[in-house]
Amino acid sequence: MAKTDIGVRVERARVAARLSQRALADMTGISQPTLSRVVSGQRPAKMPELVAIAWATGVTVAELAGIGTVAERSECAARATNHADMDRMREALLHFLELDDYLSAQAIPVNGLIEPGNVDSGD
Repeated sequence: MAKTDIGVRVERARVAARLSQRALADMTGISQPTLSRVVSGQRPAKMPELVAIAWATGVTVAELAGIGTVAERSECAARATNHADMDRMREALLHFLELDDYLSAQAIPVNGLIEPGNVDSGD
């Protein structure tokens, strides 16, 4: 991913949040010249800076980094049997992937959270 791509997304987030570059710099603790270099692609943004920018602008770090949502990052193949509804299957899968992504981001181990008998099998 190019530095300029992140800079474009940072600029879009700043404009959408209706912040001047100076206001965003003040809110994030990033100097205005450094923020300007990030936006122009002259300097890569560091992860703590992306976190601060995301917090100040109300977007996610994934959006600034161009990672996309779990649904956008996921590819899956399934075969419907017994008249299963593929849309409902995809929705359920994405729900679990979003939950897994959230737990991973929060550093919450999944082991032990789900035990046999605690999961609704949809019957």
